[in-house]
Amino acid sequence: MEEKHMQSVLISLLRQDKVQLWTEPFISDQQKIIELAQKYVSVTEFTLEEVISTLESIRADASRKDEGNKEFKETAVASLELHLPKIEGENKKRKGHLKAKLDITAKELKKQISEEFGLKHFNLILTGKTLSPGKRLDEQNVKNNSKIMVLVVSSEQEKSEMREEEEKKRQQDEGFQRTQKGFQLLSERDGSEDPASTPYLEIADQKGNPLQIPDSERKALIQAMGFHEKGRALMKKRNHSAALTHLLEADEQFNKCNSALLRTVDNYAVLQLDVVWCYQALQQLECLNDARQRLERAEDCFQRCYGEHQSRLQQIKGHTGGEDVLFLRLHLLQSLLAYHDGNKNQALNKLRNVEELLGQLCLDPDKMLQLMTLGFSEQEARLGLRACRGDVNEAEQLISQRKKEKKELKEREQEKRRRRLMDINTLVELGFSKREAARALHQARGDLDKAYGVLLDRAEAQGSQHGQTNLDQLLALGFQEDMANSALRIMGDDLAQATQMLLDNQGVVPPDLLSPSPPSSSSEEPSTSSDSTASARSRLDEDLVNEVLEDIPRHEEDYLDLTLDEEKELMVQIRSRLEKQSSSSG
Repeated sequence: MEEKHMQSVLISLLRQDKVQLWTEPFISDQQKIIELAQKYVSVTEFTLEEVISTLESIRADASRKDEGNKEFKETAVASLELHLPKIEGENKKRKGHLKAKLDITAKELKKQISEEFGLKHFNLILTGKTLSPGKRLDEQNVKNNSKIMVLVVSSEQEKSEMREEEEKKRQQDEGFQRTQKGFQLLSERDGSEDPASTPYLEIADQKGNPLQIPDSERKALIQAMGFHEKGRALMKKRNHSAALTHLLEADEQFNKCNSALLRTVDNYAVLQLDVVWCYQALQQLECLNDARQRLERAEDCFQRCYGEHQSRLQQIKGHTGGEDVLFLRLHLLQSLLAYHDGNKNQALNKLRNVEELLGQLCLDPDKMLQLMTLGFSEQEARLGLRACRGDVNEAEQLISQRKKEKKELKEREQEKRRRRLMDINTLVELGFSKREAARALHQARGDLDKAYGVLLDRAEAQGSQHGQTNLDQLLALGFQEDMANSALRIMGDDLAQATQMLLDNQGVVPPDLLSPSPPSSSSEEPSTSSDSTASARSRLDEDLVNEVLEDIPRHEEDYLDLTLDEEKELMVQIRSRLEKQSSSSG
């Protein structure tokens, strides 16, 4: 870790001075390297020998990388850097370099490494993940100049780990696919069905008012927010590897949305923070550049959403204390990146910001208990106190107001559902099917008269186009006209189902289905033998939907409810590293 840190610091200094070690005069004049090293010794805590050695290493790596890039461009042969196991009795780390095509499997690469370096039983690790032997390198994100760790294991351990890794990967892939399918189903639901039996997700503002956005964006946004929530659920379990997979999919879905929309909501900024948090948890130092860009996007998005000094947030919500947890994470991650860039002053400044916010966000246990004895949950108490910056009375009022608003919203939803069912029944009594009535009401945004007009227009159009044609086809099959008409009426003019009914009953419509009132007013559809497959598929779909809904938090500010335990751990680590630097340089 110290070697990596030394290299990061010197690379940062080289960038500041715009020095390229792989160009003249540094290639041919060793004295220039020594002079540069002497300059950097004065501004770092490293010795002259360490700086010279590291600069030589950086120069060699840069030259090799430059040559490798040219070769890869011309021949598609990639250069791979191998972190080899230490030789027994020695403490020095070893590196090796290998050239390989990226369309070969990890098993073939292991064979090359075995022949080149004399190793027998080992695993290949890329960014914290074991490469699957049977999969191609490019399918596992191996690229030109990738750094791969060679981890020696016993023969039995190798086989066991391979089996465990493949099973774990299979379960993770299966879980990801189930999540993807579940949120895809939810995104395709438009709310025209009864929400009590067919749950659907609605995009709303801070007040619970539905947002009117294009259907394609609505679907992408639902999937993006769904994958984000699943990723956050996995983060809470500290399963950062699986979480990152879901968060990156959320990022991909968010990018399908209108950029103007993303600039007005903080969800996108929070996602960027969560992705970088997973990077640091997995110690993916090779993702530093991407992390830096994501933090810049997050900070920019917070600035636009919350306004200068959070003025817009104050205007919308009436308080700003709860969002401080997001800025704590932002400054903490910025401090970590500054440390890796060798910018000690910036790292310290950001860390001071973190410590100041932490002092405000760490709550008095007595105040928490005081609110919880009033019947509020631990989450409600924590969020309320943070929002009101520790004021118990204000927190009590805020939580009570929130509960009142939620109750009123629920009552409005129940009333809206009651009116909707009454309107559906009214349309059913007029002779339309329950499904048609529900869809027409949804299309008319709940306006009964408009929905009736929609149904009449649709029935007239369908009748003129298909009615006579369907009847003619049944007559051509030899059925009597009165039975054909009755069958078509009962089946909502569905030719296939009407034909099946007549075939199943020797050309006669069962007497119990014939009634004076319009048969289409029934809320139930006749079942046939072909319904079993659809029913099984429907049950599977509902299972998938219910499964992903479990990860949707019940509290709208769940993303602000951080215990800050992980943040404290990271803060201590950064502080320790910075103090170690200071003592070394002192």
